[in-house]
Amino acid sequence: MRHVGEMADDLRVRAESAYAAGDFEGAVEAWEDLHRLMVEQDEPRVAAEAAAMVAMYLMMDTGLMAPVRGWMRRADRLLEGVDEDPAHAIVAMVRTYERFMCGDMAAAQTNATRAIAIGERLDVVPAVVIGRTCVARLTIFEGRVEEGLVLLDEVGALLMSGGADPLTTGMMYCEIICAAQGLLLHDLAAEWTDVMERWRHGLAIGGIHGRCRVHRAEILRVTGTCEEAEREAVAACDELRPWMRREFGWPLVELGNVRLRAGDLEGADEAFLAAHEHAWSPQPGLALVRLAHGDVEEAAAMLADAIERPDQIPSKERPPFGPLRLAPLLDAQAEVAHAGTDLPTLERSAAGLRDIAGTYRGPMLGAAAALAAARLALLSGEPDEAATASTRAVADLVDVGAPYETAKARLVLAQAHADAGRTDAARREWESARSTFASYGAVLWAERVDRLLLEGDVAPVDHEQPAPPSTAPFTRHADQRIVAWGDQSVAVRDLKGLRHVERLLARPGAEQHALDMVTAEEGGGPGAVGRSPGLLVLDEAAKAAYKRRLADIEEDLADARACNDPARAELAERDREYLVAELTRAVGLGGRDRTVSDAGERARGSVTRSIRYALDRLAEYHPAVAGHLRRHVRTGLYCSYEPDPLHPITWQL
Repeated sequence: MRHVGEMADDLRVRAESAYAAGDFEGAVEAWEDLHRLMVEQDEPRVAAEAAAMVAMYLMMDTGLMAPVRGWMRRADRLLEGVDEDPAHAIVAMVRTYERFMCGDMAAAQTNATRAIAIGERLDVVPAVVIGRTCVARLTIFEGRVEEGLVLLDEVGALLMSGGADPLTTGMMYCEIICAAQGLLLHDLAAEWTDVMERWRHGLAIGGIHGRCRVHRAEILRVTGTCEEAEREAVAACDELRPWMRREFGWPLVELGNVRLRAGDLEGADEAFLAAHEHAWSPQPGLALVRLAHGDVEEAAAMLADAIERPDQIPSKERPPFGPLRLAPLLDAQAEVAHAGTDLPTLERSAAGLRDIAGTYRGPMLGAAAALAAARLALLSGEPDEAATASTRAVADLVDVGAPYETAKARLVLAQAHADAGRTDAARREWESARSTFASYGAVLWAERVDRLLLEGDVAPVDHEQPAPPSTAPFTRHADQRIVAWGDQSVAVRDLKGLRHVERLLARPGAEQHALDMVTAEEGGGPGAVGRSPGLLVLDEAAKAAYKRRLADIEEDLADARACNDPARAELAERDREYLVAELTRAVGLGGRDRTVSDAGERARGSVTRSIRYALDRLAEYHPAVAGHLRRHVRTGLYCSYEPDPLHPITWQL
């Protein structure tokens, strides 16, 4: 018979190996087995440590805090009357982030201090690193930004020295980046993302790879191009799907943000609503999609509700409470209020952003506050004041290297010049914004600026569109494609995206599934990929684990009610609602398991990117026909070519 110590070691190895191999539920189950074994063997220290590890793993990847609290209560009971040892440091370490994510900053500070003290005395490195990281983030939230950033740099130096284990290192790199992102310090976030990216190859385990991809997508969304950011966001979703439960809403929201900027409103809407299904707030992105569709009233209502009742779902990826969480909502609200000429709301959002930027100083927060002030000045009939404020915003955003935000700020500046009668200055800003949008990949927004130029009677002299012809060749010869529009004909390299367009032009007005288009390009029959049975939404192990966590939630709910803690009871009830919804979603009619296939999303992204890339290349040789196709080709899960009813074209294919 094997010694109990050997069995315990085997369970530790099983837990760590399962997590590294992508089996999250297997990892949690191994820690649970170790806890039960140590309770049976009357080894309270090891049993408490195992309980804390169950809690930590659940906290990292599920966002369900009621089961986390249940396991932490087990750990606390086991350590009652036990002399201080490394298990106490581990329990304090996990409790630190449980309290941090639930918004109890005083308790988080107390536990962080305890984790650091015990960890330093007994050489428990993870407790020291995680405790210090939490202290740094708490310092920032208190408004002592510079001091907090210095503390984060110290943690980062410790991580770079290789002093912590891979799981702790990856999670705390993620925390440093999240702290920088919360302050909109994208240059700092980019530096640490590069460090994490170099470190993760060969060292990162579990979901750390996917988390790094989300951070890269966030950086590329600000400083790169739409195509680069979407590619990284889609890859992050693919990698994190096996890991995250509720927190899977984080990469989905990032994907929605990228698609919104690209002008893929349907795709952005899909991503934001999918995040909402995971109980993750899709705001302000979903409201901005509504604004892009012209529904100002619904966008305003969404943002008013999100600001009045901020999302209380615990998260490591976003500021867990306070003004920094409200800043993006107020920024969007200022834009929507300006579009709806809602002066009182704009005054409130501008004041809120001014206060936040005054406390948490940084160029992008300052630019957001300046833009809100500029919009307020425009509605108040003070264009010169608006020009001053928006010029300041443009300068800050140019320095940061944020092209999309810069282009949006230039639109406000252009409007200020136009309202003041400075037509030439307005035209220059609109032209610059259009050029920036186009190079960034925000095609829809570039086209909208074109309309602004035309409506404002300040159209650029070299940007006139020829009248559409009645017929237009779009033929392929070997590896070249002949494209003509009126008297101009060009030969360009035939690309996959142009072949996708050809299939759409062959059936004007008809929707074609992205899967069928990919299959046709690869030589298969229609629907061949789409008939794949897909993966289970939740496998049997996951469903059994969810049911165990429901029992933990009921215990936490009963304890919260007994302690007269309505806030904790509300959070526990939300956890229960989420798990019940997930279990319901996983079971179809007649009790059959539902499946989900990644193929559709991959096909959708592949077709969209291929068409965008091809039209960008075509625009270098024939901007008129490329512009027409950009306006009339619809991409998404279903793609189509919607002909102009006033000027129908017969395409020669």
